[in-house]
Amino acid sequence: MWARGMSPCSSRYNRAMYDLTLVQKLAVMILPVVFAVTVHEAAHGWVADRLGDKTARDLGRVTFNPMPHIDLVGTILLPLGLYALSSMAGGVGFLFGYAKPVPVNAARLHKPRRDMALVAVAGPAANLLMAICWAAVAASARYVGGDYPMIGLFLFQAGVFGVLINAFLLVLNLLPILPLDGGRVLASLLPVQLARGYAKLEPFGLIILLVLLLSGTLSPVILPLVSGLQQFLLGWLMG
Repeated sequence: MWARGMSPCSSRYNRAMYDLTLVQKLAVMILPVVFAVTVHEAAHGWVADRLGDKTARDLGRVTFNPMPHIDLVGTILLPLGLYALSSMAGGVGFLFGYAKPVPVNAARLHKPRRDMALVAVAGPAANLLMAICWAAVAASARYVGGDYPMIGLFLFQAGVFGVLINAFLLVLNLLPILPLDGGRVLASLLPVQLARGYAKLEPFGLIILLVLLLSGTLSPVILPLVSGLQQFLLGWLMG
């Protein structure tokens, strides 16, 4: 999971976040971040289980309870620490983190090539559903903000950030780069010989992705899609 240079579409959100202390910002972000990365992994395990691979179930990973998926360093300490340090240094806020990957044994799937693509798509699909849910949370703020303004403000901030982080993960993970989900879908669609050659690039995939992200090469592709999805969902549910 990666997010940098976040620009939520709502000016009200920007003003509200600007007025928060660093601790308050982290409190707003922690639940959306944790659920974004852990439910993504749980969706992989759930679909793999439905398609014949019980590996994740045997390990207790077919659950939408985030606890079995949380990696203390990757899910909690790393993203919050990076955001805190980058914010204190005067940056725009920098997030990088991950959950424990759900193991999938392709040999146990009913139709390995097809089913691996379905398992891969499950993660981004879960992020889309979570983005819709967080947009609903943001929309609900208007109904509690009158009597409980602080709760309403918290729901609005967490909801908008939840849409943002899930939209970003959805778009990012669909990139055709192994080990991202889009790369696994592409490997399932390629002819067998090409797929084997493509799979040899996986050890270098994360390095390639980081270089593309840090250099800003992917920004013209990712950011408009993320912003468009965020604006659509918030506009749809909040009017």
